[in-house]
Order: sequence, then C-alpha cells, then structure tokens
Amino acid sequence: MIFLLADATRLLRAAYVLAREGVLSFVPPLAVPPPARPLLKLARLIARPDAGPRSARLAAALSRLGPSYVKLGQFLATRPDVVGPSIARDLEVLQDRMPAFGQAVAEATVAGTLDRPVLVAFAEFGPAVAAASIAEVHRAVVDEDGVRRDVAVKILRPDIGRRFGSDMATFRRVAAFAERASPEARRLRLEAVVETLARSVSMEMDLRLEAAAYAELAENTRDDAEIHVPAVDWDRSGREVLTTQWIDGIKLSDRAALEAAGHDLKALARIVMQSFLRQAMRDGFFHADMHPGNLFVDVQGRLVIVDCGIMGRLGARERRFLAEILYGFITRNWRRTAQVHFDAGYVPRHHSVEDFAQAIRAIGEPIHSRAAEQISMAKLLSLLLEVTGLFDMKTRPELLLLQKTMVVVEGVARSLDPQLNMWTTAAPVVEDWIARNLGPVGRIQEAGGAIGEVGSFLADVPDLLGRAGRVVTQLDEATRDGLSLSPKTLEGIGQAEAKRAFWGNAALWVIALSLLVIALK
Repeated sequence: MIFLLADATRLLRAAYVLAREGVLSFVPPLAVPPPARPLLKLARLIARPDAGPRSARLAAALSRLGPSYVKLGQFLATRPDVVGPSIARDLEVLQDRMPAFGQAVAEATVAGTLDRPVLVAFAEFGPAVAAASIAEVHRAVVDEDGVRRDVAVKILRPDIGRRFGSDMATFRRVAAFAERASPEARRLRLEAVVETLARSVSMEMDLRLEAAAYAELAENTRDDAEIHVPAVDWDRSGREVLTTQWIDGIKLSDRAALEAAGHDLKALARIVMQSFLRQAMRDGFFHADMHPGNLFVDVQGRLVIVDCGIMGRLGARERRFLAEILYGFITRNWRRTAQVHFDAGYVPRHHSVEDFAQAIRAIGEPIHSRAAEQISMAKLLSLLLEVTGLFDMKTRPELLLLQKTMVVVEGVARSLDPQLNMWTTAAPVVEDWIARNLGPVGRIQEAGGAIGEVGSFLADVPDLLGRAGRVVTQLDEATRDGLSLSPKTLEGIGQAEAKRAFWGNAALWVIALSLLVIALK
C-alpha cells in the first residue's frame, strides 16, 4: 500500500506539472475516456498562459519533473511507434539542461571514485561547464612530469541511482496496469519499453561503460582522417567519473562561428552524413545521439564526436538490410528491396513478396520524381517502417534507434548545406560496403567464416560424444535397480499433494455452500 501511495503521489505531481506547463491543453477531448474529460478541462484552466509552443511546453514540463522524466522523454523520442511521429519530433528538441549540483559535491564524488584528493589527481579543477540529466562536466588540468593538458571530467549526479530506481519502479507498475487495462498498450508492449529504458539508463550510470564506448569508437575510426574521438584518461576514470581529452572547437550549431573560422560548411555536411553511415554500416557501432551539441569542429577541421553515453549496434544482418534497402532505392529495384526484408526475417512469410514490393514502390517512385535536395533518407526510412507495420513487421528497437539518429544527422547536415544531395553523399559508403561484403571478396570471406564454424564444430565432436556417453552411463546406473527418490524429495511431493488436496476440497465446499445459499433464496 505504501508503494501504491508513493506511485499515486508521483503520478499526481507529474499530472499537475504537465497541466501547469500546458502540455495537456493539446490533448483532444475525444482522445480520452468520457469520465476523464472534466479533468482535461481543469488542466486547461490551470495552464500557464505564457507556456509557449507545444515543443517548448513538453521540454519545460519534463525538465521540471527531474532527470528520470528528461531521460524518459529522450528515450521516447526514439520510439515514434509508441508516442507517434509528432510527439517524437517534439521530444527531439528537448534540451538536456539541468542545474549543476555544486562544486563541493562534485569534488567529493571525484575524490571518492579515484580514491585520492581532487588536487592530487588534477593540478586544477574548475566549476561545471555543462549539466545534464545524469551528469555534469567540469574543465580540469592534469600535470604529468611538467606537461600540462586540459581534460573534461564528467561526474554522475549524487543519488541518481536511487532516484532513477524509484521512478523506474513507478513506470513499471504503470506500464503493467496499462497493459492489463488496454489492448492498445499491450500492442505497444509498454512493459518492454520501460524495461528497455531501464537497461539503457543503468548502462549510462556506469561511466566505465561510456569510457569503453569512447575507446571502441576511436578504434573503429582511427583511419578516418576527418573524424576525431577524444582519448580516455583511464587512470582518472571510474564508475562515477569519466575523464577525457578536452576539446577546443566550435559547436556545429554555431554556423556564424564556423564561417568566420573559414570552415567549408558543404564539406562538413558531407563528413557528418558519411561518418554516421560508416559507423552504422562498416562498424555496426554508431553514436546514437549525434545532435549539434555533441559535435564540434577542431582547429584542424576534423569533426569531433563527444558524449558516448548512448550508442547503437547493428549486427551483420541489420547492416546488410540497411545497405541493400538504400541501394535498392538508389537503383529503383523494388523487388530486391522487398526480398531483403523477407530474407532478414522482418516480414512474416505468409505475406507476398510481390505485394510488399508494390507497397515499397508506392514510397520510392514519388521520391525519384523529386530533385535530389528534396529527398530525405530519414523520411524514407520512416515511411518504410510505417509500411512494414501494415505487413505485421515486429518492432525492431535497433532499427528505430537507427531511424531516430538518421533524422538527427540529416537535420544537422541540411543545416550546414541545404542543397546537400543525400543520395550522392551516401552512394560511396553504400557502394563500398556492398563491394566489400556482397562482391567476390565478401563471398570468399563469408565462405571462409562458414568453413571455420564447421571446423570448430568438428573439433568439438569428440568432447560432445564423450559427454553424451557419460550421461548415458549415469542414467543406466541410476535406473538399474528402479528409480529411487530421496526422503526429502518424497516429503516435498507429499506436502505438495496435501496442499493441492486441501485447496481442492476448500473449492468444493465453497461451491456447495454457494449452491445452498442460492437454493434457500
């Protein structure tokens, strides 16, 4: 009962904040059950008159509700299948700006995590320069043998684990109740959505995992001259603290500063798009939060990628799927594009490939009738996922994260070069992947991998046969004189049977008494 009361209190506060910020004013009355419509009218009465546009209202409400709700909003921006495309777009503009938690607390966290005083680990340790829902960042200086270098120190918010744990427990119970009460909630798998969010947050709250993501992304892109990923200072990093190279650069959102510094905006737009496609298709490991605040241009003109808390992965099948559908749209091979969906197992076999190809043609043909700068690959993927929903395609979280990131990346690239030809820009990356993986070299590598798997299996056969022989021998010995059970096992069976008999008899008595009462009435 205490937990239910706490859940109700949290939800009432959330409802009040959403109403006060005017978020509920945009909910149409017909979209809620009749008993709740008077509450919707009340929500509109208490809304602030200066709340601003819908996207600003939603961002303000989630920021007021705290880190868990900000993170929930960011996560739901990747799930247009759950909240709808329009709300997902509103959530994409959510600014992750939270108040700093104080210098003293930050220094205490650093000292506790690194097991040494702050001014022993760092020569200088400045105030927070940015504060987000889960952590804040400080600028510091490291002095090693007289060589000083600037670093960025990311520190988790205090008590963030407990706060997220409490909110996640509430979200779980609300999702479970919604699925019991609503078929639509069951279709959207709200409990699975909450569990995915909980796993994502738990990984973000261990900065050692983010450090590993930095290292993996840097390793994957080490030969990409136009990309730079800050190096991790492992000696000054831990579960609650992450120290990386400090970046002196210009944010990609500051177009005027980029032009003043003489950077080629058209070249930067190409780099942004191609770097993302290489991460997704070549490496299968991509930065899934490539908004302008996480992208800088350094003095060498390289694109610098920071904040690796949210990363996406694509397996070999998903990478092939992405490459072939993009190539299929480029070449207008609708039948092949449809077949790729079936080969990947994304569309159930009881559907017709020809019917699905017809649906894809309905998307593709209008695109090819437009000018190149009017074609949006992000919109293409969005429409594609919408159509596949009509063919019982199950939700694929990794593809939705890819779609969301594609929308953001395309928006960044278009802001730098409004005339960017998306197909021309993507073609070299797509064609290179296809040549490497589906051409003769790729076929030889695939065959070599298959031979390796067969060889591994054959090498394990003697051990498997030996283990099977031991199991047969043990089974023969156990049943040679009949199967015997231990006294403890027999006692457990007896207790279970007694319990079953008790409840069976009780049920019969309840039925008999009910019939007696009905007869007397």
